[in-house]
Amino acid sequence: MTPESNPTRLRPYQPRGLLGNPHVQSLLTSGPIRRLRVQRQAADYLARSQREVLEAADGTKLLGFRNEAIGDRRNALVILLHGWEGSSESNYLLAAARSLDQMGFDTFRLNFRDHGPSHHLNVDLFHSCRLQEVVDVVGQIRRAYTAGPVFLVGFSLGGNFSLRVARAAPDHGFDLDRVIAVSPVIRPRHVLDALEGGLAIYHVYFVRKWRKSLQLKQSLYPERYALDEWFRLRSLREQTDWLVRNLTEFPDLDAYLEGYSVAGDYLAGLTVPTRIITAADDPIIPIGDFSGLPQSDALSLEVLERGGHCGFIENWRLDSWIEHRIIDELCPLTRN
Repeated sequence: MTPESNPTRLRPYQPRGLLGNPHVQSLLTSGPIRRLRVQRQAADYLARSQREVLEAADGTKLLGFRNEAIGDRRNALVILLHGWEGSSESNYLLAAARSLDQMGFDTFRLNFRDHGPSHHLNVDLFHSCRLQEVVDVVGQIRRAYTAGPVFLVGFSLGGNFSLRVARAAPDHGFDLDRVIAVSPVIRPRHVLDALEGGLAIYHVYFVRKWRKSLQLKQSLYPERYALDEWFRLRSLREQTDWLVRNLTEFPDLDAYLEGYSVAGDYLAGLTVPTRIITAADDPIIPIGDFSGLPQSDALSLEVLERGGHCGFIENWRLDSWIEHRIIDELCPLTRN
């Protein structure tokens, strides 16, 4: 597998001025100013969303939102997965879903366990190695959709899950027509290092969101969770280590982090056509992690010089190039 620069017919992604800064990109994409614009643009799309709770084989329940495109439908479905502590309404995910909807794609925005308004659905906590429930639910969605092709698109941790689902799908009796992973986590231990060693704002952002999530979980299941000791910890490494040792089957932090790594030869047997799109200046996902991915006819890697983490903002209206890139990748695979 060799990296590609920009193999599409799209105009090149060339952010100007401050938009060339990876931190500006990464902060703008999920920030409150963009959120106001994305929510306003997606108001009609959200009003048409149908809430669904799907049950995996082990009884886990995952919440999602389905939209059937109106107008000139392509009879194709895109399943979208958000990043850690994001949701089906994260800016980057909702903007992509709305753009796909406008182009005639049906969409399904799936929340991981304990993300979005879903903390009440399961007693046990989310962690990033809970792959089977996501595979089960994606498989259900795929089998139920008989109108045409089904695609899977994930961002950040959702990109990591998308790569693992793509690898697992054939062994679980279903196929996907294309997978796109945007800024995916490759080796989690390096992401944790980057969050601790980079700008403090990223570490503070995730600590704050995780604390709110676990406060809600504890309030829903006070008989199950006594997390006072966890709330006294201040770093992601300490917090993750505590939860791993006390609330998972993993013996230690390293075992847990390797449990959802897709580095090394993990993707060597991939058969589902898969494209990774990332930025060389991503401050959260080290670009060096991509260099060791295996050679595979099914896997292609597209590295842009700039774009930050799940950013790719192309102007001060806060439009993102990645939405057009996803559409450009998927449209030729449909009948429309």
